[in-house]
Amino acid sequence: MSNRTGDNTGDAPSRNASGGSAAPAPRLRDTLYLFAILVAVWLALTSSLHWQELVAGGIVALVLALFLGRTYAGLGLPPLTPRRIWFFVVYLLVLLQEIVRANLDVAYRVLHPGLPIRPGIVVIKTGLRQDIAKMMLANSITLTPGTFTLDVLGDTLLIHWIYVRSEDPAEATRLIGQRFERYLREIFA
Repeated sequence: MSNRTGDNTGDAPSRNASGGSAAPAPRLRDTLYLFAILVAVWLALTSSLHWQELVAGGIVALVLALFLGRTYAGLGLPPLTPRRIWFFVVYLLVLLQEIVRANLDVAYRVLHPGLPIRPGIVVIKTGLRQDIAKMMLANSITLTPGTFTLDVLGDTLLIHWIYVRSEDPAEATRLIGQRFERYLREIFA
């Protein structure tokens, strides 16, 4: 079908002024990102740089990336940039630090003869907009012992807390979620 205004709104691939294809399709870019992530995960899990392991990992990553590329694109993840990768690494270090700190706190509460707990459900607010970012925040909170995410409702998270320090949503947000959210905001901005 032709378009009277001269726009190229059909399904044909767009062309640049020299007649070549425009920038790589988002699907190709997402597939390449997924391939890179899968290779990195393979290397982290195998802890080996033997050529057989690298070839096997590359083949597995390529097959998975080709089959799962469309699903990955549907997640709405932002493009990888050095800045986002840096904040993701820092986020993982902060998460690990908080998990260790929370484990020590829960161990203290369990071993203390008076069992100093004050369990309750608190509400925290988040400024994150993407569902995947909210899911990562909720999972980060759940991974730290002493807190458990019960539900995510819009920009509100319901959290079970082993020792409620404040029922005020602003203060609970500062104590529970802000330590992760500042990095997630940079990753998913």
